[in-house]
Amino acid sequence: MSRERTYFGTDGIRGKVGTPPITPEFVMKLGWAAGRVLAKGGGGRILIGKDTRISGYMFESALEAGLSAAGVDIRLLGPMPTPAVAYLTRTFHARAGIVISASHNPYHDNGIKFFSSDGTKLPDEVELQIEAELERPLKTVESSRLGKAERVEDAPGRYIEFCKRTIGPGINLNGLKIVVDCAHGATYHIAPNVFDELGAHVICIGVEPNGLNINDSRGATKPEALQAKVLDTGADLGIALDGDGDRAIMVDHNGDVVDGDEIMYIIAEARCRNNSLTGAVVGTQMSNLGLEHAVRNLGLEFKRAKVGDRYIMEMLLEGGWTLGGETSGHIICLDLTTTGDGIVSALQVLAAMTCSGQPLNALKSGMSKYPQQLINVTIDKPVDIGRLASIQNAVREVETELGDDGRVLLRPSGTEPVVRIMVEGKDALQVDALANQLASLVKDALTQTEHIPTD
Repeated sequence: MSRERTYFGTDGIRGKVGTPPITPEFVMKLGWAAGRVLAKGGGGRILIGKDTRISGYMFESALEAGLSAAGVDIRLLGPMPTPAVAYLTRTFHARAGIVISASHNPYHDNGIKFFSSDGTKLPDEVELQIEAELERPLKTVESSRLGKAERVEDAPGRYIEFCKRTIGPGINLNGLKIVVDCAHGATYHIAPNVFDELGAHVICIGVEPNGLNINDSRGATKPEALQAKVLDTGADLGIALDGDGDRAIMVDHNGDVVDGDEIMYIIAEARCRNNSLTGAVVGTQMSNLGLEHAVRNLGLEFKRAKVGDRYIMEMLLEGGWTLGGETSGHIICLDLTTTGDGIVSALQVLAAMTCSGQPLNALKSGMSKYPQQLINVTIDKPVDIGRLASIQNAVREVETELGDDGRVLLRPSGTEPVVRIMVEGKDALQVDALANQLASLVKDALTQTEHIPTD
């Protein structure tokens, strides 16, 4: 049986700053271990990018020290979106890229995630190799072989030009008034320039990072400020990115949220129209049933992967397909880039608007969302929900009540200490009642029953 990962989760290593493993000591050794694995044989370089959290400076220095001790050269990108690091890793022909970010989490969290030389997430076996190195004593290479660090000054400009190229030379955004919310995160100096240089009238919010305000009442997980700004300014639409820029949600001119499922449908429909999409669209277990039905109405298959972009990517690569994503707005356009990219996915929607001459709310009208309720129940340790009979019996009862027109999903989060409970069906009142009923039962079961840890 394959060894379980100790530190790596579904999206790198993440946690609260100062609490193991998110400490300077660990991150320095992680840099050393990663350097030993990713740059075997010595030489080469590894890129480091970060979001705008205050702890990013500390962990950047720790990674730099560890990589140097392993004999690896470092290129420092400064604050850059996660997908920008993936792109630049490829264009610099680097051994790997490292991102210091906790994505949509608050400032007191942070994390480390890696990209391979081809700009994709590391395979499980490589993460296991890094963890194996972490168990060895740190040994610094001979002084003449220590890695050197340099700052890449033109990194933002390189990535801005890449983003603009993803919608082709014949498309511009002239005449569109767009509100862009950068969540005080890594896209604050990138996204406004992309949309402005393509001709849009750009109104910015969430572009004043101070190290502590990343994702604070802004961004893809908190669209209320964007909705208000769109309505207040009479904008055509709004775009909200998360702290590290790998996801986006949108707001139409009425102030209604357009989530990742609807964004994926809009992109799929536009590509079907110009015959550039075949095969299947990949969602997750959390994707709305309305998306599944709408995609099939386009004549395409719809496949569900486990939650997490690495599993979407695996299914896309196995099937030879190009479009997948999550309800959260994490969309992968594999024909354009190698990871989820909020700016790129928003640009595909804007291109669809421009080419069709239709507003955002009209483009999403081909998909009717089923009412869906998601409730998070906090847990204090990992638990195998499948081994708690009372919970499984309750799930079966809810599924029976919903019949063929609904779904239930319970799963522990890969990034937060919660169990996610999702109920979906045709009747909103029924869905809400059943979700709350199930959440209450799960909460009771987890407090009254001795936790059964995951294997």
